[in-house]
This record gives sequence, C-alpha cells and structure tokens, in this order.
Amino acid sequence: MPKLNDTQLILLSTAAQRESGSFYPLPDTITGDDKRTAKVIDALRKRGLAEERETSDKPSICRSDDGVGFGMFLTEAGRAAIDSGDADDPGDASQPATAPTPRVSKSSMVIDLLRREDGATLPELIEATGWLPHTTRAALTGLRKKGHAIERTRRGSDTCYTIAA
Repeated sequence: MPKLNDTQLILLSTAAQRESGSFYPLPDTITGDDKRTAKVIDALRKRGLAEERETSDKPSICRSDDGVGFGMFLTEAGRAAIDSGDADDPGDASQPATAPTPRVSKSSMVIDLLRREDGATLPELIEATGWLPHTTRAALTGLRKKGHAIERTRRGSDTCYTIAA
C-alpha cells in the first residue's frame, strides 16, 4: 500500500488522540475545501483505516440520513498504522524485512576479481566487464585513486593485477 500523504497523517493522528476516535470536528490545521477533505477521509475508509458509524455526538457527525447521524471513526488498522509510525499497510509490519541485495556493478566485479588469490589478468578483466583495454586500464587507475593498493605481478608472460591485502 502506498504511503499516506500529510493530510491523511494529520487526520489519523488527530483521530487517534481523541477518545472516540472520530475524525470530526476537523483539526484547525486542515482548512479549505470540504469536498477535498471528504475525499481524503473516503480514501482512508477504502484502505480500511477509517469506518463510518452511527453516532449521537453532534460534533462527530459528518452526515445525516433520516435523522440518524453518522460519523467517520478510526479503525484498529488505522490506529496501528499511526502507532507504528509507519504509513504503510499495518499487515506489512508482520512480514520480515529482507536485507537489500548489494548492488553488483562492473567496478565491484573488478574488485572481486582482483581480490582473488591469483588476481586477474587484463584479458580476464576485459572478458568479465566487456570493456575495451584502455577503459579497463583506466578503471584500475581509478581504483588506485580511490585508495586500493593494486599490485602488478607476472603470471607467465601475462601481467597479473591483485589488490594487496
């Protein structure tokens, strides 16, 4: 469920502070178009964070039907959403949070290849990244500038690059 906007958060927290849980009377900070506010409250109702109930408390009445007053009240889901400080669906809180996967970039791939015990040759780096030779050498220079100690050794007739541990 998408995050709640500022108006929805104000309405939810005001209703949560009231003993009855009523959205009405509206807080002083919400001014302007009554139709807009009604749409905001209706959006909360559709999300299950508010519900319409019969009430006899005059300030809490938002509409009347045949002499019976109805008001909008905070639901348990709405109270849980505002209590958790999370504007997402309260049901999402029970799901375990997954750790974000580390971003795999070509630079991180080069670093991993250079950290191998035997390091990597220029052709191996070119094959892994798809870069041209001059770009690969420039990437090695960039890693040196970032503070990586890159050692150059020989593996047979090939030059081998490793990150010093």
